[in-house]
Amino acid sequence: MTALLSVVMPVHDEAAHLPATIEALVEALARSGFTADLVLIDDGSSDGSAEAARAAVGDRLPLSVLAQENRGRFEARRAGIAAARGEWVLLLDGRVRIRPESLTFVEQRLADGDRVWNAHVHVDTDGNPYGAFSNVLVELAWRDYFADPRTTSYGPEEFDRFPKGTTCFLAPKDVLAEALDAFRSGYDDLRHANDDTPVIRSIAARERIHISPGFACDYRPRATFDSFVRHSLHRGTVFLDGHGRPESRFFPLAVAFFPVSAALAIAALRRPSLVPKVAATTSATAGVVAATAGRSAFETASVAALAPVYAAAHGVGMWRGLALLLRHRLANGGP
Repeated sequence: MTALLSVVMPVHDEAAHLPATIEALVEALARSGFTADLVLIDDGSSDGSAEAARAAVGDRLPLSVLAQENRGRFEARRAGIAAARGEWVLLLDGRVRIRPESLTFVEQRLADGDRVWNAHVHVDTDGNPYGAFSNVLVELAWRDYFADPRTTSYGPEEFDRFPKGTTCFLAPKDVLAEALDAFRSGYDDLRHANDDTPVIRSIAARERIHISPGFACDYRPRATFDSFVRHSLHRGTVFLDGHGRPESRFFPLAVAFFPVSAALAIAALRRPSLVPKVAATTSATAGVVAATAGRSAFETASVAALAPVYAAAHGVGMWRGLALLLRHRLANGGP
């Protein structure tokens, strides 16, 4: 197969990760039959991300750099897809290293008509408790797939039983452009929007999404407590935008969260001594769930230690999302 693949990479302060990400991409492309170019969108970086990308690419790959103010990943991707020259587009984030044989695997499947691919994401967990926590959370949430990783596909009916994300996602350019055009967020500021689940759900309504360990990548998670907390808060806000919709299987959980968390907050204000008890219960419960699922001692300890922190930050993020949602609806005169 000889086809032009445009790799669209939005970055915001990812200079430290880009050399490894680009090196992995160049190797995977070299093993495949694709010709490719890289469209990097610098979303208001202050760390020299664009310069780091230019240095890493050298003359090995045609590179276009688009610069914009910090408008978020969705708007960065939209700009990158509009500028892409390829028939096919690979969305690839700055922290993600595509595995060497992934493009070789997927190019034959594209020729066979399997046109849309969501990568199997491996979270780097070696010695990183934040990565271990994230990995356990993801693999338990999507246990139907991770209990038996395999080459398969899903449509609207099975959508909420499979992992999904646009951190490493390959599809025809026109399919992605159409899905982005149809995207609607509950928030005015798209930096807080869920920019993957609704987009992929829109695509799945038209054609099946494929996933396989053969099309895989490695994700570099946050590695400090501060970045873990900030990311958890962001994930809470994003979660509400993506799953505070009736079509999501998590919709009842999103709705129930607010009265339950409000009641807990009121109880904690009246009796502050409840806070450490709730935190301890959350920690113990999370640890038992991880251990029962057969996770390693390190993973179990990471989950137990970080579950109260994640729950609190994620919860605050969901309340922030509710405020953004109400602001959007008031400003636009209705639901």
